[in-house]
Amino acid sequence: MDKHKQRWARALGMAAGLTLVLSACSEKSKVDPATQIGANPTLPGAKDFLVPPMQVPKGVGWAANAAPQVAPGLQIEKIASGLLHPRQLLVLPNQDVLVVEANGPGEESVTTPKQVIAGMVKGNSGKGGKGGNRITLLRKKAGASGEWEQFVYIEKLHSPFGIQLVGDTLYVANTGNIMKYRYTPGETRMSDPGVELGDLPSTVNHHWTKALLASPDGKKLYVGSGSNSNITENGMEVEYRRAAVLEVDSATGASRVFASGIRNPTGLQWEPQSGKLWAIANERDEIGADLVPDYLTSLQEKGFYGWPYSYFGQNVDHRVKPQRPDLVAKAIKPDYALGSHVAALGLLFYSGDNLPAKYKGGAFVSEHGSWDRSPLSGYQIVYVPFVNGMPSGAAQPVVTGFHSADEKHLYGAPVGLAQDAQGGLLFADDVGNVIWRVTSARQ
Repeated sequence: MDKHKQRWARALGMAAGLTLVLSACSEKSKVDPATQIGANPTLPGAKDFLVPPMQVPKGVGWAANAAPQVAPGLQIEKIASGLLHPRQLLVLPNQDVLVVEANGPGEESVTTPKQVIAGMVKGNSGKGGKGGNRITLLRKKAGASGEWEQFVYIEKLHSPFGIQLVGDTLYVANTGNIMKYRYTPGETRMSDPGVELGDLPSTVNHHWTKALLASPDGKKLYVGSGSNSNITENGMEVEYRRAAVLEVDSATGASRVFASGIRNPTGLQWEPQSGKLWAIANERDEIGADLVPDYLTSLQEKGFYGWPYSYFGQNVDHRVKPQRPDLVAKAIKPDYALGSHVAALGLLFYSGDNLPAKYKGGAFVSEHGSWDRSPLSGYQIVYVPFVNGMPSGAAQPVVTGFHSADEKHLYGAPVGLAQDAQGGLLFADDVGNVIWRVTSARQ
């Protein structure tokens, strides 16, 4: 047996033993989740684990005619199914909808038993499903009800995620670059072959998603570039332009770091009242079921938000060596905690008139769901009310019912959000491989 096979045999053997440990582990959350939502979340003491406790329900998809549950006053319908891991959505001016279908590129090396176990556990949930590496166009057929027509729009992409249309230019953020295409209205297949605008960090791809948002004037693109590790275990040299939001010139592709210390910024939006750039971020793992809350925050230019040295301001992560007290001292505290391990992956400030008036002006956040927490957290879409450009009050569940009551089975998981021309809320479900539409029940 060669050395490579011997190493994997040892790793798998250790993984099998550690799986037994995990199955017997009783580490559970001890903090009321409601106390970890808002500007001042409860932050218990950190814990250390050889392998962190994991709990992920088995992905089974949606039974026939089953659907997520929505808050009173709302209704939900399925507009597309049978997709290949749909992640992000873009509503075009002619009301067509583009669906980005992708998953991680599978390029990160697996060198420890912990990674073997984590991959097995997450894969069992359906979240590891094969991505399409493509964009599909959805078109509602005039006068028809039920699911929309589907057309393969762009193929042979490399783990795409972010997508934006500026004038007649369509930008797509692959895991390692930004592509741009000339958009022709009405086409059901992109006729332009596309060109690369600029590169994006892609050395390890621990976090592969690249969220994308254009400035209001279209001259800049903002890109969420997640870290290449949990807390720098792969070395700081692979974190260049990572754990940051990048600002990219849409004409030249030149980029700079706009804000840093953000472990995994997975969604970007402009807050409509203040005009400020806001982000959702997934925080670090493996220090307990109740640490660290993922968050929603405004971003300051050249601001530093703590990763990897601290979290929620000056709470030091003692696992990181060497320490940087100088950076901890200037770490900006995020504006709004969403709860520990909710895995926020979609952000939308709602401006429509279809949904009840109480949803206008605030932020919808899709929570893809935990793996490093028991009981489960996330697996829902919440609404965060805003007043005067800032969050005001508790997050309200809007779409739920993605897993069974006993937490053993997972039907779906929400990701990207969009607002259609009629003011409906669209969201991608990458476990159910479905696109859902939420509207007012008054219709």
